[in-house]
Amino acid sequence: MTAAFFDPDITPEEAHTAESDAAPAAKRNRASRKQKPAGLKLAAGMQTAAALVWIPQAALLAFSVGVISDGGSTTDVALAALAILALGIVRAAVEAAGGRIAFRAARGELTSRRNRAVAALAARSPLDIGRPASGLAASVVSEQAEAVVPYLARFQPIRMKASTVPLVFFACIFPISWVAALILLIAAPLIPIFMALIGWRAKAASEKQLAETGGLNAFLLDRLRGLATIRALDAVDVTAVRLRADADSLRSRTMAVLKIAFLSSAVLELFSALGVAATAVYIGFSLLGSIDIGTWHGRLTLTQGLFILLLAPAFFEPLRELSAVWHDRANGEAALAALDALSSQGPTILDGAEPDGVKAPTTVPSVQIDGLVFRHAPDLPVVIDDLYLNVAAGDHVALWGASGSGKTTILSLIAGLAQHEAGTIRVGGVPLTEDSAAALRCRMAWIGQRPHIFSGSLKRNVSVGRAGIDDGTIEDALRTVRLDGVVAANEIAAVGEGGLGLSGGEALRLALARVAANNDAGIILADEPTAHLDAATAADVTEALLALAKGRTLIVATHDPLLAARLDRTIHLETRRRGIAA
Repeated sequence: MTAAFFDPDITPEEAHTAESDAAPAAKRNRASRKQKPAGLKLAAGMQTAAALVWIPQAALLAFSVGVISDGGSTTDVALAALAILALGIVRAAVEAAGGRIAFRAARGELTSRRNRAVAALAARSPLDIGRPASGLAASVVSEQAEAVVPYLARFQPIRMKASTVPLVFFACIFPISWVAALILLIAAPLIPIFMALIGWRAKAASEKQLAETGGLNAFLLDRLRGLATIRALDAVDVTAVRLRADADSLRSRTMAVLKIAFLSSAVLELFSALGVAATAVYIGFSLLGSIDIGTWHGRLTLTQGLFILLLAPAFFEPLRELSAVWHDRANGEAALAALDALSSQGPTILDGAEPDGVKAPTTVPSVQIDGLVFRHAPDLPVVIDDLYLNVAAGDHVALWGASGSGKTTILSLIAGLAQHEAGTIRVGGVPLTEDSAAALRCRMAWIGQRPHIFSGSLKRNVSVGRAGIDDGTIEDALRTVRLDGVVAANEIAAVGEGGLGLSGGEALRLALARVAANNDAGIILADEPTAHLDAATAADVTEALLALAKGRTLIVATHDPLLAARLDRTIHLETRRRGIAA
């Protein structure tokens, strides 16, 4: 079936209701955000072990200084110096290896989530009124999703290090001096407390900034698509003012996030500096003999004091690293939430694999609809209510009704582009279900109001999605719809994205060429094929459509009385809520 973009009749009130339905989906996805890649655990363990290597290094360094201060020579500490060097090399190697593993695991997780989001978007029904805007989806998948990598590769391992390393250092210091351990114990909890308070603000600010970015991208895409209309309505200045206001709002939100990030770093540096300074003052006065308390046995020695002093800055180092990546956490969690929102389940296209015993009809199919009921969401009014329709094989039928009567919806349901609530649809006598939809859709061709044209040659646009189609078939199809003389069929840059370089009638004829090249299509579903065309062009498109429909079943949704009069019969859809077959 030829893919196209659909424009179901949807009221703003229904769209607003669908957006509110996204909240429960976001709650369901919180559990998936808590699941982290297995490689991150290994990376976090390696980086934590590398940080703990500093303990024997500090002990050897303090021992060496103590030996030298007692009158020993440098040769007495040569082995200790070599051990310090070896431990440093091991520490650097383990730290680097852990960083590489974390980055690869984070990149793999991002790729997996991106694929899941794109697959979910591709599977969403064109009748799903809760689908995100194209600009927002593109912004989330391509740009905002990159914030997941630093969050997983940096924040997750550092969080484990920050929860383990200070406790081990405290266990090493406490047996030597309970006062030094008490100083660190008092200073350390203040850091995560203030970081948590600031982090809540940072997360909320990041989510608002991501939403602002996505909204701005969607606004830009929408205005670029309608640039010709904006110029025709002389609304360029109004659009520029709106764009400038949105850009200023995004700048303000970005600066708010950065202010919070700098505030969290300042708080951490303050408390860590106070903790290290207080420890250094205590050790200094203890070595000078001014303080005789704080140890379990006697006074502090130079080796003990230096060992504690070397561990004190390293005690706060994981917390300082945590503060540096705290902003990554806010951005990363907001990006994960946005990806999960794209991956949330909504109405999907029926696209199950063809099981054994279910075959598509080989003859020209008929279409029977019995008691069809459809609504866009469970809490919204019905769009199609108890519809009965019988289109015989080879019959040409027009669906006639006011805007909003459900014409496009009926065509989409026949094509299996959404799951109906009740009733049955049979194509060639085969019930349209999740299992049979893919096979039945291979026997259909879709012609939309605005068929999507890809950048490239006419041949590539006709052969899109069809492997193995030969050049002769493509040229015959273009000749059938009289497009062979418009531009060279094999010219690479003949057509721009969205049909740039083609008129509306030529774009419709290119869609008809896709049908002409599809010999398997026994049913043609056409959605307002002559809309937005002048009378002469509409007449040409009508003639080409009827010529292609000979020997095939044709169902057309139309407002064009001339086109409807050329078909075998017309089915009037009385209201938007209830369709009655003629």
